[in-house]
Amino acid sequence: MRARYRVARIDSLAPGESLKFMLPIRGADEECFLINFGGEFHAYVNRCRHVPMAMDWVDNQFFAEDGRYLMCQTHNAYYEPANGECIAGPPTACGKFLYRVPTEIEDGVIYARPPQDEFED
Repeated sequence: MRARYRVARIDSLAPGESLKFMLPIRGADEECFLINFGGEFHAYVNRCRHVPMAMDWVDNQFFAEDGRYLMCQTHNAYYEPANGECIAGPPTACGKFLYRVPTEIEDGVIYARPPQDEFED
C-alpha cells in the first residue's frame, strides 16, 4: 500500500477555501492543493495543463467566478473544481484534466496519497 500523508482537518477548510501542501511524487516533492468545493474535498497537483506552472493567482488562491471555477492565473484557463476538467482557456488545455491527488478522510483528517498514474510535466 502506498504511503499516505496528513494534509488538514476537515474543519480547517471552509467551502470555497484552498490549501497548498507538498507531496512526494516520483521521488520529488510536488506542490499540490486541496479545495473545499461545496463541502466536498478535492486535491490536485498545482500545475496548469496549458503550460506546467503553478495555478494560484494569489498565493493559495485558486477559485474564480465566486467560487464556481478554479482558474490558472497565468493562462486564464478555467477548470471544474469537482473533476479538474479544463472548460475554458487556451485550446491546448481545454478538455484536459488537472492531475488528481487521491484523498481519503479518516476521523476528521484529510490524507493524500501520491497519484498512481503517470502524468506529463
